Amino acid sequence: MTLFERDKCSEFTDKLANEVRVALVYNGISHTVMLASPQDLEEFAIGFTLSERIVSNINEIKGVDVEYVESGIIIYIEITQRCFADLKEHRRSMAGRTGCGLCGVAQLDDAVKPIKTVDSDAVFNMELLPSILDKAKKKQSNFELTGATHAALGLNNQGEVIYIYEDIGRHIAMDKLIGAFSRRNAEKPVAVLLTSRASFEMVQKAASAGIQILFAMSAVTALAADLAEKSNITLVGFCRNGRANVYCHSFRLQNTLAR
Repeated sequence: MTLFERDKCSEFTDKLANEVRVALVYNGISHTVMLASPQDLEEFAIGFTLSERIVSNINEIKGVDVEYVESGIIIYIEITQRCFADLKEHRRSMAGRTGCGLCGVAQLDDAVKPIKTVDSDAVFNMELLPSILDKAKKKQSNFELTGATHAALGLNNQGEVIYIYEDIGRHIAMDKLIGAFSRRNAEKPVAVLLTSRASFEMVQKAASAGIQILFAMSAVTALAADLAEKSNITLVGFCRNGRANVYCHSFRLQNTLAR
């Protein structure tokens, strides 16, 4: 490719992030197709299934198989018959709706899942945050190569990064992280750091996974802050350049930088 820089042009080789179609199939029935980075797909499938509340716990996922086809990737997820019946009933209730009037209102209501509150036992030392942000930059190998991916990082209370998952989609990076620590005997992070903004959906996924502290390098939306307040999640935004804005439930944070 050609690079134009300071009135000069030169040829160079650029590295681009992969973006593939990934179909999620539950008990043989196609559910959705998403665009994602083609790594850590089993973690994605587990995390999506949990964070979207298709199942309520990991034991209700009976198997995950990944198939690579010419047009993309198919992930076959086997869930319990009870969960599958609930999923089919939900799909039936959505069928035939339009995007206008009261039908549109009903669809919007379906997008907001019932509020789920998290525990209150997590504690995090905010003095660790600057070193964690520095580590985050160094650990994002795909972003370093392409500049096109988001990351979700799981942190322990010593400030160590125990999980990091990258994807072109910030929601999918979060799902991959949730899938990783939701497995049996896996260590659960005390906090999660997002390299993106914290939107409503990201807080909703955090609540579904029982994540008590959510850091975001970028902004926090008003709806996300409202849901975090109701879900008992400690929500922190603009974590960069020696600052952090704590929007709710600061009691979990020691030496809080901002209240």
